[in-house]
Amino acid sequence: MSAEATNPGNPVAPAQAGPAAAPVGPSDLGEAAHRRRGRPRLELRGLRRIGRAALLGPAPRDGLPDALEHVAKVHRAHHPDADLDTLSRAYALAESSHRGQMRKSGEPYITHPLAVTLILAELGAETTTLTASLLHDTVEDTEVTLDQVSREFGKEVCYLVDGVTKLEKVDYGAAAEPETFRKMLVATGNDVRVMSIKLADRLHNMRTLGVMRPEKQARIAKVTRDVLIPLAERLGVQALKSELEDLVFAILHPEEYATTRALVLGHAGRPGPLDAIAERVRTVLDEADIDAEVLIRPRHFVSVHRVRLARGTVTGADLGRLLVLVAEDADCYAVLGELHTCFTPVVSEFKDFIAAPKFNLYQSLHTAVSDEDGAIAETLIRTHRMHRVAEAGVIALGNPYAPADGSDPSEAVTGGAAGGPAAEDGERVDPTQPGWLCRLLEWQRATPDPDTFWTSLRDDLAQDREITVFCAEGGFDDGSGTVATDRTGTGAAGSGTVGLPAGASCVDAAYALYGEGAHHCIGARVNGRLATLSTVLCDGDSLHLLMAPDSAAGPSPDWLDHTRTPAARLAISRWLDAHPGAEAGAGEGPVGAGGAPSGTGETRGAGAAAASGHHGGDTAGLSTDLPGATVRLAGCCTPVPPDHVTGFAVRGGIVTVHRALCPVVARMAASGRQPVGARWRGAGNRVQGCRVTLLAEAFTRPHLLADLTEAIASEGAAVVAAAVEPPREQRVRHTYTLHLPDAAKLPSLMRAMRQVPGVFDVLRAGRAQSTVAARS
Repeated sequence: MSAEATNPGNPVAPAQAGPAAAPVGPSDLGEAAHRRRGRPRLELRGLRRIGRAALLGPAPRDGLPDALEHVAKVHRAHHPDADLDTLSRAYALAESSHRGQMRKSGEPYITHPLAVTLILAELGAETTTLTASLLHDTVEDTEVTLDQVSREFGKEVCYLVDGVTKLEKVDYGAAAEPETFRKMLVATGNDVRVMSIKLADRLHNMRTLGVMRPEKQARIAKVTRDVLIPLAERLGVQALKSELEDLVFAILHPEEYATTRALVLGHAGRPGPLDAIAERVRTVLDEADIDAEVLIRPRHFVSVHRVRLARGTVTGADLGRLLVLVAEDADCYAVLGELHTCFTPVVSEFKDFIAAPKFNLYQSLHTAVSDEDGAIAETLIRTHRMHRVAEAGVIALGNPYAPADGSDPSEAVTGGAAGGPAAEDGERVDPTQPGWLCRLLEWQRATPDPDTFWTSLRDDLAQDREITVFCAEGGFDDGSGTVATDRTGTGAAGSGTVGLPAGASCVDAAYALYGEGAHHCIGARVNGRLATLSTVLCDGDSLHLLMAPDSAAGPSPDWLDHTRTPAARLAISRWLDAHPGAEAGAGEGPVGAGGAPSGTGETRGAGAAAASGHHGGDTAGLSTDLPGATVRLAGCCTPVPPDHVTGFAVRGGIVTVHRALCPVVARMAASGRQPVGARWRGAGNRVQGCRVTLLAEAFTRPHLLADLTEAIASEGAAVVAAAVEPPREQRVRHTYTLHLPDAAKLPSLMRAMRQVPGVFDVLRAGRAQSTVAARS
């Protein structure tokens, strides 16, 4: 899509394009070594001829232009019955519309869509995708219109071309890039082939980036690293992802790239231990009468660099992995059994991605075996079909939207909310619509601001692992210790499985299941045990969410500290912004010894009102020196009037306000963080409702907890959370998070607690932490 690229006739020779050009990759090691190691690599060997043919314009021979011959040959290798007439017509339109346009290298612009098409053809893309890739820049850079594309090539091709067409900076300004990606992702939700074309387009532009200014190279490489490489990983297109990683590595980290490249080339001429192990594996499988192809798959440069960082040193066996290809799934396990019988397996390296595929369609058996000399060979075992999907991901699926009844496939693209065929129950039966994409499309709808969308997108894509959680149907806690079925309709559809990014909490799961209905969540059971909503979930966990019967319940600002998904963060923030003065439900307290969450719904609601953040630099009578910032009271010291306070700006435009004596203030100041001025509005302004954390030091005795809670209740305070540490040397420490209806009552509350027999001190949290720790 960029007219600013160098000679596509030599895309794999970066040394000619300057020090920051694209890396050559392991194929530098010589054609013979490349054949021996057997790694397929996308090389546009025919582009020199394509470039010359493009200069002369279309020259039909046997019905095909010369420039299209190589593309057609590669395409026919994957699809022998492909109709090439459509490709020929698409090339004729693209060549005529781009005629006269040149790339920065001086090459005719048509060489770029030809290169993109060849990349997709080598990955096995079907004819419709190749047609759209030939036309992908015509609407953006020429006088061709979408209506013309639709008339000549159909709605399906038109949709793909429209999906990859960039928005104009003239219309969108600085928001053009994030809004272009938003448009592209929405289109990908309907037809995943849109992103396939974009990835191939970026790969060719990255291969030919050498003529750009260094600062522009770095900017494009960073976007590629943060957005497109994670998307390639999620779509399973490892062939594109690996090469993009190497290209970005060479531009952003040239010194590390040069070191890694020298390391790989230094081992190139030596006989490696993998060769001997591969030969022995072939012998073992032949003797077991297992028909298998054993190859050595070199690591790409970024993979070698990661191994070097993890292990400190790299041996010849670390530069590649064994790849065993078989015909059937059962043969994979037969090969595994032979390897573990005849070699010493490294048990910790075994993973079965056939029985449990990755979220990006990847399937394979992973293991590692050691020979008599101690050389360890990581080994991948998969079928030929699995290998095609592992390399090309969703591209290897062909056209997932083609209807089985032979009707017009263009209707499959435009019909339905998500595009593609649907099952009888309304659920999409499309393997190219994974959970991560559904979640992304959901939260982007509620994010109109381009900057927020761009930041959230990068954060979301940075989470490169997924977990699966098994969810039971939601219910509400009726106070009797049992969970009743849902009365409000907020938890009726919560059964089944849900995919979440690694590190997600119960809060993330609630919003993934219920959307806005998760505002009413008050607790959870993880693997049958009561757990806080902040509990981090693991792969395979069983989750049962507890929903409040009161529809007035709402989320706590504390929930924002436990979310990993943009959907949850954005939904919570919207609710808090819409209820700046409401007594929003804090959602949960720590689970007490009796197994129920401490505090009633009323207590949680009051506590949240004190802790909720507000815009405009003013919260509960508190103002800061950053107008417009969201202000949040620190949970570590829970400041209340008339405490001396100070604030610190944190990520997301939030100012967290601490008591001046809080130890966190000293630590942040020592680390160089600049404080933000904060003050209470007016000496006489009373805050209706505040949260405070108190520590009570006492000698252990029976009924101490009951007497303390009675004293707290007598002063009109409500317990939000309580924790009792195990006794030590006949002393015990109680920690109470309390909601006070009036901050002025805090001194009398502390006096009442000190008067309880056995209590020798009551202190505010924060100031007291180090003192109390010293006493114990």
